[in-house]
Amino acid sequence: MSTDKNIEATPFTLRQFVAAVQDRLKLDVVVEAGLDHLVIEPMMYRPGLALTGFFGNFARKRIQVIGKAENAYLASLGKADRIARIRALFEHGAYCLVFAAGLNVSGEIKEIAQQAGVSVLSSPLLTRNLIHASTFVLETLSAPTTKIYATTVEVAGLGVMMRGAPGLGKSETALGLIKHGHALVADDLTCVRRDVANNMLFASAGSTRNYMEIRGIGIIHVPSIFGVTSIREEKRLDLVITFMRMEDVKGELDRVGEEHFTTDILGVQIPELVIPVSAGRDLVNLVEIAAQHHKLRSAGYDPAKALDEQLKRRALA
Repeated sequence: MSTDKNIEATPFTLRQFVAAVQDRLKLDVVVEAGLDHLVIEPMMYRPGLALTGFFGNFARKRIQVIGKAENAYLASLGKADRIARIRALFEHGAYCLVFAAGLNVSGEIKEIAQQAGVSVLSSPLLTRNLIHASTFVLETLSAPTTKIYATTVEVAGLGVMMRGAPGLGKSETALGLIKHGHALVADDLTCVRRDVANNMLFASAGSTRNYMEIRGIGIIHVPSIFGVTSIREEKRLDLVITFMRMEDVKGELDRVGEEHFTTDILGVQIPELVIPVSAGRDLVNLVEIAAQHHKLRSAGYDPAKALDEQLKRRALA
């Protein structure tokens, strides 16, 4: 897979943000103007100094939160000054105000915001709780994402992506793994997002969640057949297994496992194994063993090195 040299955040609108958090934050849309504005910096910001008229280093690209302190300051001003401060905030680029703690939004602010095309939202949550609850959603919405034609399963607690040319048995292998007690994440098309803060990848199924396409059978609903424990909504991606036809494998395969390969997805290096596919190979068992083997190596035990050291000791004995 090619390396992405410039990983950029995924753009999203205020409308998408509201849809994602409306129930969680109990958001009420007070002024709808500007809901299609793109959120450039996915963070909340309290514009305390900006309300006093100081706009040095004003974070205009962030969503502005009006808490009790900011509201009390505005209430202490005369009407003309209060209107002037709000207008100045909008003139300096503020595109969304969120009133926390169930604060009342005055008619004058609604009118100015409507004229300026600025969204106004309100939430009953306390300011700190509002900001905390919003942070994860904002990071998730803005996370770099991609879609890969691959099937992903949870095997022995690991997120394992199986990819390769069509017809190599990825879905059938996943089905066998589910029958062995493992869980489906995504069939055929896997959505991958990057957690930038922790440099991790997470896989999900998007709109095809819970469904699989099996040649000769058709579309099946996995939880209806195997139960709700047979699916995962999202899973951290730990290992990529690439299926290749035996005749397409170039050169001599690493037979002892001394070489460690990785593949680049969204700028994150993920361990990769290549499994040749041929008639009679039990791919279900091979993928299970590959996952267990990866867990051992991640824990610090390398069977190839252990055997090499054992043979050396015997040769010197």
